[in-house]
Amino acid sequence: MKKELLEIRKKKKSKKPEFISQDSWKRKRIRKRWQRPKGFQSKMRLTKKGYRKLVSTGYGSPKEVYGLDISGLEKVTVNNLSDLNKIDKEAQGALISGKVGNKKRMEIINKAKELGITVLNFKDTEKFVKKVEEDMKNKKEKKTKRLEKKKATEKKKAPKKEEKKEAEKTETTEDTKKETEKKEKDKLLTKQTK
Repeated sequence: MKKELLEIRKKKKSKKPEFISQDSWKRKRIRKRWQRPKGFQSKMRLTKKGYRKLVSTGYGSPKEVYGLDISGLEKVTVNNLSDLNKIDKEAQGALISGKVGNKKRMEIINKAKELGITVLNFKDTEKFVKKVEEDMKNKKEKKTKRLEKKKATEKKKAPKKEEKKEAEKTETTEDTKKETEKKEKDKLLTKQTK
């Protein structure tokens, strides 16, 4: 029964025209999305020959298969691993949310394989998992290379810093010597004036 209805839906959808607003193919400023024509003399509203078709109930699919996937499974959005436990694998299929990151998405796909649940987002889940694993490896390699470069540059900079510190120490020792000599001279001068 369900398969027959899905086939009927497929046939209807193949014949269904693209519904767009009146004159949107003539003028750029008019949006393509569907808007019912309301003009009194509108040929499209009057369903004249040679004009675009109007939205009508005849183009709709059977109510029993509303919202079902091509395979006939009901779509259930999944955000985490615990959502997979609520799915009935014979009647429902998992639709992984777009908000979920690649790492968690991989975990969900692997868990779905174990439970025997079909994932509707991907045609080939194994291909996706391999791609994500490769990307993660590449990221790790890049990160390690970056860290190595950073450490190498720090090692090069470290001797320069030490040289600067030594130069500063020598400058401070010279400054202190000058200051002490100046103080001694001042003492001598003050003694002589007294």
